[in-house]
Amino acid sequence: MSTRSRAALFSAMAAVVALAVSACGSGGTSGGGGNTNFVTGKNGIDTASQGERAAAPDLSGKTIDGKTLDVAAYKGKVVVLNVWGSWCGPCRAEAQYFAKVSKEYQGKGVQFVGINTRDTSTTPAVAFEKQRGITYPSLYDPTGRLMLRFKKGTLNPQLIPSTLVLDRHGRVAARALQALSEEDLVKMLKPVLAEK
Repeated sequence: MSTRSRAALFSAMAAVVALAVSACGSGGTSGGGGNTNFVTGKNGIDTASQGERAAAPDLSGKTIDGKTLDVAAYKGKVVVLNVWGSWCGPCRAEAQYFAKVSKEYQGKGVQFVGINTRDTSTTPAVAFEKQRGITYPSLYDPTGRLMLRFKKGTLNPQLIPSTLVLDRHGRVAARALQALSEEDLVKMLKPVLAEK
C-alpha cells in the first residue's frame, strides 16, 4: 500500500471516528459513572431533584449575530439551552418546536438560548434561524468549547442536538440528548417553571 493510500485510508477512518463520537444523534448515555444523582424518564429526559443539581458553567461569548451574551445574566428566569448545528438533521426537525414554544413562553419567566456548534461560519447558522423563525439568541461555539465546560458526570450536553433546562438559580434541572417534539419540550420546561 502506498504512503498516499495509507494517508487517505487513515483520514477516512479518522473522519468516521469523529462522526461517531460527535454524532448528530437521537439519544445517548450519561457521562461520568458512579452516583450521578439524576433519573432518566421513559421519554429519555434526565432530571435532577432541586437538591442534587449542578450549576451550569460559564456560558458566555459572541452570538451568531456578533453580539455578546452571558447566560448568567438570565438568573431568576428558567433558561432553555438548545445545542444545535445548521448541518444537523434532527436539529432541523426540532427547530420549529423551539421557535413555537419560545414565543408561547415569552414574558413568562423563561429565556431560550441556542448554542450553535460545529458550523464553520455564522452564515449558515443565521440562515437556519431566519428560515425557522427562531428569534432568541444563539451563542456561536464552532469548536464545542462551551459544551466542554460542563463537568463530567453531570447533566451535560453530549450530543447534537442536546437540550438543557436551567432552573432560576442557574442549575441544570433537566437534559435531553435527542431531538425533541413540542410535547417533550414542554414536559421538560413546565416542572422547572412551576418550582418556587
